[in-house]
Amino acid sequence: MPDRILTTHVGSLPRSREVTDLIFAQERGEFIEPADFDRVIGEAVDACVARQVESGVDLVSDGEMSKISYATYIKDRITGFDGDSPRTPPADLEAFPSFLERQARGGGTPTYRRPRCVGEIHPRTLAPLDEDVAHLKHAIAAHKPNGAFMNAASPGVIALFQPNDFYPTQDAYLEALAEAMRPEYEAIVAAGFILQLDSPDLGLGRHMMYKDRSEPEYLQLIERHVDVLNHALRNVPGDRVRMHVCWGNYEGPHHCDVEMGTILPVLMKAKPQGLLFETANPRHQHDWTYFRDMLSVVPEDRVLIPGVIDSTTNFIEHPQVVALRIQQFADIVGRERVQAGTDCGFSTFAGYGAVDPEIVYAKLATLAEGAAIASERMWKAA
Repeated sequence: MPDRILTTHVGSLPRSREVTDLIFAQERGEFIEPADFDRVIGEAVDACVARQVESGVDLVSDGEMSKISYATYIKDRITGFDGDSPRTPPADLEAFPSFLERQARGGGTPTYRRPRCVGEIHPRTLAPLDEDVAHLKHAIAAHKPNGAFMNAASPGVIALFQPNDFYPTQDAYLEALAEAMRPEYEAIVAAGFILQLDSPDLGLGRHMMYKDRSEPEYLQLIERHVDVLNHALRNVPGDRVRMHVCWGNYEGPHHCDVEMGTILPVLMKAKPQGLLFETANPRHQHDWTYFRDMLSVVPEDRVLIPGVIDSTTNFIEHPQVVALRIQQFADIVGRERVQAGTDCGFSTFAGYGAVDPEIVYAKLATLAEGAAIASERMWKAA
């Protein structure tokens, strides 16, 4: 039982120029000496874990240093993917084409390859994961955080960004993805880390993948995403898994975002006991009211990890604001079932991040300060 509010974040953190150049060279198919890649990534993981601990983060990650993005990295770990996919903007940006064009001109749209499913999907290799695990374990031994998690793509988010050209139905595609990703999920937990499943398909999917569907159809479709995810987690205890849901880690109108209250009953059917979600985003600052008003659908073992700092602006939130956001959720489910998180990752794609790297760690420090204020208030009151 925790004696204070623990702090964490969604996963990705700023990568150095050396790391970014190396990842993109690898993406282009250039030969990279394996020992050089291992050394650069290992040093980067060590440095980012050290900075997380210094900033007051309790549950740290490897910053996703070795990955070009949180969803497309899977092409190197499972078979069946090749080529590229056309970009489909989310519905909110389509509604404001001048803003969409400005984002593209200003570098607000990251460029990287999104391969399509063109063949049968099977596990290819766990070697890259083994390297990630080794780097994070080494950094943990050196810097001794309170705990650690490692990210993995959910079947639904893989399908969101990497269309299916091979399987006869979307259900068959999702099932193949779930079974191919299962060894990675199980290996992360076996290594002693919390497994974080990145599942923006359950939120962002409404105004991207399923923007032409009715709301009932959409809910039925994402319930299927949850079903296959649960099947992939059949050998993993729910208390060793958390799930991140968001509406897109970008500055934009977000007026097409599906309401948290609409999807909350479906989210609560997922096996992971931890749920990370956006609340610092201005479009979702009211979402705490859904948890209050729909508490009956939230299982008593769920841990809520609201994003109490934003990941798309360079504002450093005031710690008192952070504390108030934490307390809103603690008042609903109890202080023992709340952790303090971030809205999304700070470097969702290698070489791309809206927040200055130094400000990222300043924001994490204010996250820790706000959690300490909230902890003192709540435990003192008790």
